Amino acid sequence: MNRLLVLIVSLSVLAVGCADYSPTAPSQGTTTTSTFTVPLSSANEIPAITNADAGGTGTATIALIVAKDASGTITSATMNFQISVEGLPAGTTVTKAHIHNGAAGVNAGIFVDTTLASGEMAIANGSGSITKNGINVPADRATAILSNPAGHYFNVHTALNPDGSIRGQLALVGTSVDPY
Repeated sequence: MNRLLVLIVSLSVLAVGCADYSPTAPSQGTTTTSTFTVPLSSANEIPAITNADAGGTGTATIALIVAKDASGTITSATMNFQISVEGLPAGTTVTKAHIHNGAAGVNAGIFVDTTLASGEMAIANGSGSITKNGINVPADRATAILSNPAGHYFNVHTALNPDGSIRGQLALVGTSVDPY
């Protein structure tokens, strides 16, 4: 009889303990895509361009895709770039394009490189475009861009202007969030 009583008490304690257990779904992270537009102009370069590239303009559309864990920490980031230019002399060689961490009127070092190779963007009749997707971005740099887009500029370099031919500040136009 004692064994039966011990068994009943043990099962009762176990049942009470199990009744308080409520499993929860694992915490979810998110994927966020922030889109930036950048109107590009030779007048925005420091100093402003006054040679044959002076009529250069363009647009860069940049998608920053970040994965965040359940606590909101960025775990990975990539960028997609759509770059179009016009008003450059026919046959211009575009040598590179990237984001710098500098405010308007300030020159700064490269922050995120598009990996565009010299001559990869063809310029026919003064215009050209290219798309570069899946460029890896360190989490701290993605955070800095998201925190202060206007504190970063994008520019396109040419053979005639190796320090930059057309430039503009990043401007956030929208963000979408998808849980994963």
